[in-house]
Amino acid sequence: MCSFYHKTEEMTAVELGKKLFFDPILSSDNSVACASCHKPEYGFADNQAFSIGVGGKRTSRNTPSVLNMKNRTAFFWDGRASTLEEQALGPIQNPDEMNLPIAEAIQRLNKHPFYSKAFYKVYGKPADSLTLGKALAAFEETLEIEETRMDQYFAGNKSIFNESEKRGLQLFNEKAGCIECHFGPDFTNDQFKNIGLYSGGKNEDLGRYNVTKDKKDKGKFKVPGLRNVIYTAPYMHDGRFKTLEEVIDYYNSPDAANPKHKNRDKKIKNLHLTTQEKQDLINFLKTASTEKPYKVF
Repeated sequence: MCSFYHKTEEMTAVELGKKLFFDPILSSDNSVACASCHKPEYGFADNQAFSIGVGGKRTSRNTPSVLNMKNRTAFFWDGRASTLEEQALGPIQNPDEMNLPIAEAIQRLNKHPFYSKAFYKVYGKPADSLTLGKALAAFEETLEIEETRMDQYFAGNKSIFNESEKRGLQLFNEKAGCIECHFGPDFTNDQFKNIGLYSGGKNEDLGRYNVTKDKKDKGKFKVPGLRNVIYTAPYMHDGRFKTLEEVIDYYNSPDAANPKHKNRDKKIKNLHLTTQEKQDLINFLKTASTEKPYKVF
């Protein structure tokens, strides 16, 4: 938990949001902060399939990273939030996460000797749902990583990649077809895909369908970005894959992994990668990560 207090006369929206992000005051029993699930040491994701909320409750989906969210257009695995401000408020009121009604969170902040002054200093008025979302979003917008070996390679430093990484890049763009969904600066197209994990079972997570109610969206989930991917395991909306190796093995043979798949995207096919090709692809993916997960302080 973040323990520092800025003087309110020096407070900025980013600093206020940063403090709130690490403070459990926004949970019903003061035990869980945003950073309890979005852990800096794990690329602002979690290192377990389902995070632990108030009262020991487990989340229903794997905690996605909040790195490189500044330019996203959809948030959460099902895209139910369209702005970072809206996303920031979601976990606070979620009964499985922080379980605190926003109205009660606002009351707490406005009665708090530090936050009551800080919000007035930054926004010129007491805290409300709008400024709470803005403060948290202001901090999250600073969590951008762009200086990776991959960035250096695409900036012209071709010698920074070894031969395996260069082969992995070619596989990413061609045979493996990863670029069909993972493209752009953050390796996500902000779309929703059914990659074949969904089987149509009674109790399965319906994903995007829960938002749109469109049958074609059953089993679709938001395409995640790949920056700092080596730190954000386990992977997928349910955290079923513990390693990148397991992820690549799935994409290599999705028919064998789930022969009962429903509505799988037509582009998801058996890749027939060799052992060396799978390793080359993983080696390339690692270049999209920083040497350390992320340093906040």
